[in-house]
Amino acid sequence: MRMDRDAGAQGPLISAIVGRGFRVDDGVYEGLAITPLRADGWSPPPIAELTLDHLAPALTVDPVPEFLILGTGTRMLRPPRALVDALEARGIGVEAMDSRAAARAWGVLRAELRWVTAAIYPLD
Repeated sequence: MRMDRDAGAQGPLISAIVGRGFRVDDGVYEGLAITPLRADGWSPPPIAELTLDHLAPALTVDPVPEFLILGTGTRMLRPPRALVDALEARGIGVEAMDSRAAARAWGVLRAELRWVTAAIYPLD
């Protein structure tokens, strides 16, 4: 699936879904941690084991993001309640959705210049 870059967006953008992963600028990532400043490959654990430490690549941005987009693979899965509580204690909301929706949401929110981050699981 191809996604066109919006003229108003800044920073790394997801331009396509390729196999199990996502094209960002000149790279393809199966698992992706992306902030308004950079995109990195990400090797996440099973969703039930996800912790703040696993999300560090997506959360090390200043100022603190409004919320984290969590792409959970080919279908939407709920993250552990303890993780949601820990993020909310830091003032970061969580929006969980399947990874394809997360990739699309990233583009829309960044086109609006929203200060968000994302951690996106590979597609199965």
